[in-house]
Amino acid sequence: MGRSRDERLCVGVIVGAHGVKGTVRVKSFTERPADVAGYGPVEDETGTRRFRLKPVGEAKGVVTATIDGVGDRTAAEALKGMRLYVPRTALPLPEEEEFYYSDLVGLTAVLADGFELGKVRGVFDFGGGDVIEVLGSGGTRMFPFTRAVVPVVDIAGGRLVVDPPVETEVAEEEGNDGG
Repeated sequence: MGRSRDERLCVGVIVGAHGVKGTVRVKSFTERPADVAGYGPVEDETGTRRFRLKPVGEAKGVVTATIDGVGDRTAAEALKGMRLYVPRTALPLPEEEEFYYSDLVGLTAVLADGFELGKVRGVFDFGGGDVIEVLGSGGTRMFPFTRAVVPVVDIAGGRLVVDPPVETEVAEEEGNDGG
């Protein structure tokens, strides 16, 4: 049986097939993309299926890899969307002022004055940089996940500080009175 989610970290996701011989394209969540295969076998979300990735190429954060037992495009395409996990113990311990994004989930997000915004639901990259999602009583809010906007991450204290960017309102131009 697989490990619990707390004991594993997601290192990538299969985003599709590459070619006709069963090679897959993997979006890597590791600092160096090829490391998605560097921590031993990966597991699916349920922990019931294990794969050994063998990287054969890399471009723009996407690693192409072969998987034992996946020998054609149809089998590779069937894996699309599968998130890949490794045991947390297989990964290096974060350095000081470093952390794994999964460690942020559940932290309390507060403003500098201590006002509670809500709980962190996740960190995402939609292509324009990392974004942190916070769910609070006012609904879901997204903030750029930069040092300027999130200057304090206190894993041990169970919180992070958010300094939201100033929102700019565009004043409606006064109409021409025709005169």
